[in-house]
Order: sequence, then C-alpha cells, then structure tokens
Amino acid sequence: MKHTLRILTAALLGLAMIRSAVAANQPAADPSVPLQKIRHKLAANQPVKIVCLGDSVTGLYYHTGGRRAYATMLALALKIQYPEARVTVINAGISGNTTVDALRRLQKDVLDHKPDLITVMFGLNDMVRVPIPDYETNLGQIIQQCRNQGAEVLLCTPNSVTDTPKRPVARLIEYCTAMKAVAEKYHVPVSDVYAAYEALRSRDPLAWRLLHSDEIHPNMDGHKLIAETICRAISDQDVSLRSVGPLQPAIPKTLALLKAGKPVHVLAMPPYDTLIGPALRAVVPSAKVEVRPWPTADQTLAQIEAAAKLIRSSPPDLVLVAIPAALLPSIESPPDDAIHAYTWILNWSLSFDVQQWDVVGIAPSVLNAPQSPLDSQRDQFARRQILAQDLGLIARPDHNTDPPQQILEHWLRDQFTAEKAN
Repeated sequence: MKHTLRILTAALLGLAMIRSAVAANQPAADPSVPLQKIRHKLAANQPVKIVCLGDSVTGLYYHTGGRRAYATMLALALKIQYPEARVTVINAGISGNTTVDALRRLQKDVLDHKPDLITVMFGLNDMVRVPIPDYETNLGQIIQQCRNQGAEVLLCTPNSVTDTPKRPVARLIEYCTAMKAVAEKYHVPVSDVYAAYEALRSRDPLAWRLLHSDEIHPNMDGHKLIAETICRAISDQDVSLRSVGPLQPAIPKTLALLKAGKPVHVLAMPPYDTLIGPALRAVVPSAKVEVRPWPTADQTLAQIEAAAKLIRSSPPDLVLVAIPAALLPSIESPPDDAIHAYTWILNWSLSFDVQQWDVVGIAPSVLNAPQSPLDSQRDQFARRQILAQDLGLIARPDHNTDPPQQILEHWLRDQFTAEKAN
C-alpha cells in the first residue's frame, strides 16, 4: 500500500510539473544544456535571482556615477526581453578583489542568496597578483561550489583596457584564454566581454575609448555593453540599452534636504555659482542654499582636474560641473588628454563608491546656444561625457531661446516631478 502511494505521489508530482510547463507554453528545461534552467524560468515568468560576482568593474563606484553598474543594467536588459519576468540581480562586486578574495566571501556574498545564476568576472586584478595556474584553480573551485548549491554559472571575461605597464593587454589576453580553458574543462558557458569591446574598437576606436572612465574601468556606456553582452549569453538574443538614460531624479540628496528644510551646500562652476541659489528658491521659496564657487577662469582642463581632487576631502551636497566651451574639444576628434581630463573632473567630483552627494553636469549650450558647428560639437562632447557617467545633465533643448536661469529652474522643477513619479 505504501509503495502504491509513493508511485501515485510521484506520478501526480510529475503531472503537476508537466501542467506547469504547458500552462507557461514553454518546454521543460533541459539541465544538460548550459543556462537552460534560467532561460526556462525567465520564459515561464518564474522568479529568477542572479548574483554578479566580481571586482571594482562589477561593484558600485564612481566609474558609473555610483548609483548603478552592469548588474542593474543586466536586470533592465532581461526585463526588455522578458517583460513579465520577475528578475532580481544582486551586485557582489568589491574593488581590488581577485579570485582569491571571491572564494573567501563566496558563501556569504553569493551562495547565501540562493541564486539561480552566478556570473563571475575576474582577471584585471588577478593578472597583477594571482598566477594563471592559481587563477584557473580558483575559478574551478568557484564553479564547483556554486554548482553544489544548485546554481548555474556564467564566466565573463573582463573588458578590454588601455595598454599600460601594470596591465599589458597581452597579459590580459592570457587570462581571458585561461578563463575559457576553465570554462571548457567544466562545461560552463562564457560571456566574452573582452571580445565585445574589441569588436567595437575595430569598428570605431573613438567609441571604444569613450566607453572608459580611466585606463581599465568602464563608464556607464561601457557597463551597458557589458550588460548587453551578458544578457545575450543568457537569453541567446540581442538587446540594446542605448536609449536608457540616467536615473531620475538626478539629485536625490538635494531634494531630500530641501524637503527637510535643511541647508543645501553647493559647489558650482561659474556662472552657476550665482544662478543656483535663486533658481532653487524660485522652486522652493524657503530653500536655504550655501554656495561655494569653483573657479574656471584662466584655467586649463588639467588645472580644473587638479582642483577636483580636493572635493572628496570636503564634500558638498551638490556639485555643478560646467566646463567653459572654449576648453572643450570637438566630439568628432577629441584628443586623449581632453577626454582624460574631462572624465577625471567628473570622477573626482563623485564619492569613491556609492554616491554620497549629487553631481550634475551642465552643457555649454545652457549658457550660450551654439552659433557654429564647432560650438555644437563641443556641446555634444560635454553631453556625451556627462551621460556616459550616468549623471544628471542640464542642456539647452533644441530651438530653445530661454535664458540660462530659466532653463535651470525648469530642470529643477522637473526633478521634483520625477521624484513624485517614483
């Protein structure tokens, strides 16, 4: 009798599983095919949890504005492809980490979340501290421990970098090759982020350069490419995040201080050091605003970059970056030193990790509408850099003739609207 009940129970359980698959109009997942389990769950609109394990490229740092990185963008990409799916993506990236550190914190930072899928991206720090045999062994142990918990694994090669003595490209390629060898040994799929970056570089070297916040770290545009590449490996479909703009509202700390009736300490480049106070009070009449000017007159981009290094030692609540148009290059052929300096002005304006104060970039067109093709190209350079950092952008709308003060006020009002919408 007990034997019969066991058979009946097993049969009913199997029937229930079949019905669930049929109801979702999806075939059951084949566990022998890489990533088929998570693809099946996504297609069936079942809850899916992903943990992205990595170093500073994975984590939340100034390279991407400190509010989100490719883990968040991966969730957005999957949502585009599976609109009804319930996806949770957890960022488990820590600056300076190698595969050695990953093994030490694997249980607490990754496995305790009971994920369906774990993406693993290491190499940029391993290549300077961990020999390739140890790197391969560590990756193998990560794979085995994840599988022991029932999670699927996706190895991700690092993004390509600027060749430097500390991190020569040839050595990075060796680590990417080693990762692929481990993947083949353990029958684990690989998302070849390095190859995706290099494919872009072969088509458009400037576009590749503008994906970077520094020699090794991608900015948000770079993180979008990483997320698209990983999403393709998961779903076997292409997706684009190009139209995804910065988070709104762009100034959450400033808005919170204004709502609480507390002073807002602003560091602003001219002429916004004189415009921001009246603009804030036009929107919030009771606003208490204390402004510290950030001089740019007779300064080079390099000198402004040097001044930006002091911001973290005495941070304000809001930083307004407005580089004079005369200092900016054309977006069509910007010299590398100009790209470097402008990027690092934004980098130093931000806190090191999770964003602790607001940073907003202001395009030159707000002050003066472009009068020539060069003016427009300089304005486009500033816009590209600011948005690539995932920062709030204030720019003059097309065919708009409003004075700068009015554009600033309108943008601030939109911020309150965006906050209410959230």
